[in-house]
Amino acid sequence: MLSCIYSGALNGVEASLVEIEVNSGEKGEPRIFMVGLPDAAVKESADRVSSALTNSGFSMPKSRLTINLAPGDMRKEGPLYDLPIALGILASTGNLDSSKLSDYIIAGELSLSGDLRWISGAVSLALLARSLGKKGLILPMESANEAVLVSGIDVLGATSLKQICDFFNGKEDIAALKISDSPFMLKDDSYMPDFSDVKGQENVRRAVEVAVAGGHNILMIGTPGSGKSMIAKRIPSIMPEPTLEEFLEILGIYSAAGLSQSNKFFKRPFRSPHHTISDVGLIGGGMIPRPGEISLAHNGVLFLDELPEFKRSVLEVLRQPLEDGLVSISRSAGKVSIASRFMLVAAMNPCPCGYLGDSKRACHCSPNQVSTYRSRISGPLLDRIDIHVEAQALPLEALGKNTQSESSADIRQRVKAAREIQSRRFLSEKFSNASKCNASMNPKQIKKFCALNEEQSKLLAAAMEELNLSARAWDKILKVARTIADLDSSPNIQSHHLLEAINYRAHAI
Repeated sequence: MLSCIYSGALNGVEASLVEIEVNSGEKGEPRIFMVGLPDAAVKESADRVSSALTNSGFSMPKSRLTINLAPGDMRKEGPLYDLPIALGILASTGNLDSSKLSDYIIAGELSLSGDLRWISGAVSLALLARSLGKKGLILPMESANEAVLVSGIDVLGATSLKQICDFFNGKEDIAALKISDSPFMLKDDSYMPDFSDVKGQENVRRAVEVAVAGGHNILMIGTPGSGKSMIAKRIPSIMPEPTLEEFLEILGIYSAAGLSQSNKFFKRPFRSPHHTISDVGLIGGGMIPRPGEISLAHNGVLFLDELPEFKRSVLEVLRQPLEDGLVSISRSAGKVSIASRFMLVAAMNPCPCGYLGDSKRACHCSPNQVSTYRSRISGPLLDRIDIHVEAQALPLEALGKNTQSESSADIRQRVKAAREIQSRRFLSEKFSNASKCNASMNPKQIKKFCALNEEQSKLLAAAMEELNLSARAWDKILKVARTIADLDSSPNIQSHHLLEAINYRAHAI
């Protein structure tokens, strides 16, 4: 007897339909034959399924079984096919009512006892089920807690194989989860570093506020101990909470990478990879492409401390994602595109020893050493960083003061107000598919929203000539000026907004 169940296969962070056909009652030795490009984990499912069925009160058929994972030219990997294979075996032997099986996408790993375990890619599977018009999705409970954030589809969470069998046989009802049931909607109440801890550095604090308000990339240059890393780690505290749509994108990437259980809170990601990271670790990849750090930072912050210490090849792979907001990975197994629209925050010393320009500590680096150190960062990469700001070492008397700086909550209010202005601007009918913040405006939007008068145009042209900036820098300056104007609730860019934006490009390294 033949049965058919629908599941999915992950390709990057997207899921494709997999049809699982199980045929029982064939003549021959009682064995399981599995076809359809299964990897080792899928092949091993035969042993897990056999034990799970036995311990759930069922028995394996005493005939040959053929299991086909279609389409046959797509590689299948992971233990998510345990549950649909088990259900397919039961349906093919008449132990399961198969009339409703086609209504659902089903996935889950089985323990030997028949209990269900978490699987990766739950959000992608939910999006697949919705796009195919399925009634719902059946997953292990922990994975269902992720998938329920996808609207427009019933998500059923179960704890065991027997519970699902009873559901299809009409012996037990499994209620669809509600979004309010998901623990991923919880806010992180643990301590978050606050900007009130930062002493001095008013120019850096201001630059960071502008960067977050418009989603701009920022590079902080300063001596060791000037507070660059301290400030960077406090950036999430002034960012607006993600929308449900943004968080679903974040969770989908983390789920596909198998990391969602370690990042359950409703917040933006902050990724800070070590400078020894490889190209694949940063951009993603592998034989079966998986998200890297830049995708894990999607809708959040990617912090690269000690920027020149990263390998040149690692830094160069950032160029395309910084421009396009996604990364394309080509491997023998196929090509995938993964979202990677993040705010780049980078920090570096002015020279190898770190004390160039310090009034109290002498720099011992030769001009050639300084030039070599700075040349580790290419001009094209620097050109894609909107804001460059210097962090000066604080005097001792400033460190001893008990005065408290402005808190993150106060800064966040201004950032939210500026983001709301941008949201209203880009949600206008003409630009309904436009960017969500100023940093990702396209040329048509720049022309409409960043218009300058004749005097301002001459000012910017003179600055471009004096600082020897590229055409890309022209657009970057206009975008930053638009953000500064938004922070002032100004409908138009004023000359002082433009001057501040130009100043953020004057600190060439």
